[in-house]
Amino acid sequence: MRVLLVDDENLARDRLNRMLADEGYEVVGEAANGAEAVAACDRLQPDLVLLDIRMPGMDGLEAARHFLEIEQPPAVVFCTAYEEHAIQAFDLQAVGYLLKPVRKEKLLQALDKASRLNRAQLAAISAVDNNRRTHICARTHKGVELIAIEDVKFFQADQKYVTVRFSGGEIIVDETLRELEDEFADLLIRVHRNALVAKKHIDGLVKEAGGIVSIRLKDLEETIVISRRHLPSVRKVIKSL
Repeated sequence: MRVLLVDDENLARDRLNRMLADEGYEVVGEAANGAEAVAACDRLQPDLVLLDIRMPGMDGLEAARHFLEIEQPPAVVFCTAYEEHAIQAFDLQAVGYLLKPVRKEKLLQALDKASRLNRAQLAAISAVDNNRRTHICARTHKGVELIAIEDVKFFQADQKYVTVRFSGGEIIVDETLRELEDEFADLLIRVHRNALVAKKHIDGLVKEAGGIVSIRLKDLEETIVISRRHLPSVRKVIKSL
């Protein structure tokens, strides 16, 4: 079994590495945070990930959600020092977990029972843990790419596709505007039935020909048309910024 170790503490990774080596498991890579874990998982295609939960930047719960975008997602065993509500959620959802410091016999049991997560399980876990993503995930010809929410300028739907425009360019994501609006209601505002704009990047309004009003975003030449229906709420948000 090919295993990826993810923990922000070197000592924790070294300890797991030794225990796995003793039992003949192949450790194919290590990562110190969630973003590194997603990239390593996409690149190395491990069978299983031993995944810390509390890490700086992207945590383990969010990383596990992004694993689902990988063509062959790995099985996951969470590792945590916290015996609180998250553990109860894992137990109810039959997801593998280990309490730190990890004991060898518990590790071997978890590896034996490790199962692949599905979206319903992760949604339940995230709801209990009040977890929200810091990145949007997209599958491209390069593999799995992560876009930080803070870099997103806007999301725009075109028939079956949703494009995210961000500081580094644009990319198509497999999500709906409704899902994004619900998850990031405090960060995004609906300006049109086909567009969500990041509040922090709003630079003002522009009056176009024919009485059309558009929204101008920082560091972007293009503007986004605001529908008449959404114009009052957009004006209200801009006044509060």
